[in-house]
Amino acid sequence: MKDLVWGNMLSIGVDEVDDDHRKLVSLFNILNHSVTGDDAPVYLTAVLEELINCTTWHFSHEERLMLKYGYEEYAKHKAEHRKLIKSAKELQQKILRAGYLVEDEDIEFLERWLTEHILTADMRMGSYLAMRMDSYLAMEI
Repeated sequence: MKDLVWGNMLSIGVDEVDDDHRKLVSLFNILNHSVTGDDAPVYLTAVLEELINCTTWHFSHEERLMLKYGYEEYAKHKAEHRKLIKSAKELQQKILRAGYLVEDEDIEFLERWLTEHILTADMRMGSYLAMRMDSYLAMEI
């Protein structure tokens, strides 16, 4: 499977969120390389743990911004975050089980999980936040 490449298509227009997304794409690529490179399951588990931890932190970051700027779809977006983390943790548990090999479909799931969330829910949130953050900054000047 080929790497995810960061580009304008994945940018939601909010620099601090885009920076988080770049880090998540990088971690996904590290995980992808470790699977195709036949790295040890303990290493795969560590990389997936880092991806989950960074994603959890990132989701908290997004949720804080949504609360600060009064994003109306906050509850729905937060629920999607919880569902995504639950799915990733389920995959992690499979990997931890003795003898489970990460398959291409697992990596494809994670790729879809990351890109679809950015391209749908995060794009809507980004449009809203960019507008509100610009208004907020203008009021401070």
